[in-house]
Amino acid sequence: MDTQERKTDIMHQLETFSEIGKTITSSLNLKEVLQRVMREMERLLKPDNWSLLLLDEKRKELRFEIAVGKKLEKYREQKLRIDEGLAGRVAREGKPIIVEEIDSESTSGKRMSKRYIACIPLKTRGRCLGVIELVNTDKGSFSDDEIVLLTTIADYTAIAIENAMLFKRVEELTITDDLTQLYNSRYMHKYMDYEIERCKRYGCSLSMIFMDIDYFKEINDRYGHICGSKLLFEFARVLKENTRSIDVPCRYGGDEFVILMPETPKDNALIVAEKLREIINHTEFLSEEGINCHVTASMGVASFPEDAKNKLELIHLADKAMYSIKNTSKNGISAI
Repeated sequence: MDTQERKTDIMHQLETFSEIGKTITSSLNLKEVLQRVMREMERLLKPDNWSLLLLDEKRKELRFEIAVGKKLEKYREQKLRIDEGLAGRVAREGKPIIVEEIDSESTSGKRMSKRYIACIPLKTRGRCLGVIELVNTDKGSFSDDEIVLLTTIADYTAIAIENAMLFKRVEELTITDDLTQLYNSRYMHKYMDYEIERCKRYGCSLSMIFMDIDYFKEINDRYGHICGSKLLFEFARVLKENTRSIDVPCRYGGDEFVILMPETPKDNALIVAEKLREIINHTEFLSEEGINCHVTASMGVASFPEDAKNKLELIHLADKAMYSIKNTSKNGISAI
């Protein structure tokens, strides 16, 4: 290859790398990033089987996000510890491994075939986020150019995944209450807009339980604000653990909480409210502090479209129902 051909080849390679980078890193949505990686892998490398695994650093395990190929279908829902397998070793050490081995599934036949494995870490700023693993059985070993391409895809993928994760975290911070880790009122309003439109379209109900912790100021005054904050966190945990996965518990503000219940008529919401009231009454709070106190809550229930015509009216009516209990007996439930 003469000098001009070498320059042309280098320019073409740089253009390819640039295009890969633009394609993979041009989204901040993790699902879309992974779809783009899948398209680029199929377009450029066409491996027989391949997978992309992301590392859960807390659990010290890899989970399959992409698994392409017949032999990999059984692995789609599985997880790997980082102390097992080739992928685990690469995640643990942060270094690529290229190997060839006998295909164990072919040893029963007369001819033993080889498989060629390329396992590349998804690393950015010294941190391993996961692994891309390619397995060739019919195509043979990986060429030097394919390894360069794979490494380039892995580098850009790591950058894109990190950006998507950071963006998701920032989004979560804007809609999550710092203290209780419940959704905040900002998210509550956004969710209600969506859910009320869905109710109008499909003729279903959205119910709201509006609740306020009784005598919370006295707890703050007696035990201090740190204990008061801890109680709010524990109270929020009770709500999360005792509502359905489709329900949306939110911290409205101070010691006020809201539970949004999609596809739930008011009668059913009242049953849930009573169940929660009983659970709250029998829960000991601030046990780690040795206080072991009990609290109660006043609750109001209203539904769209049974009671309210819009979002703000639903909030107002549920709040009003709550205060009708708060200002009288406390530790009870009222419905509009």
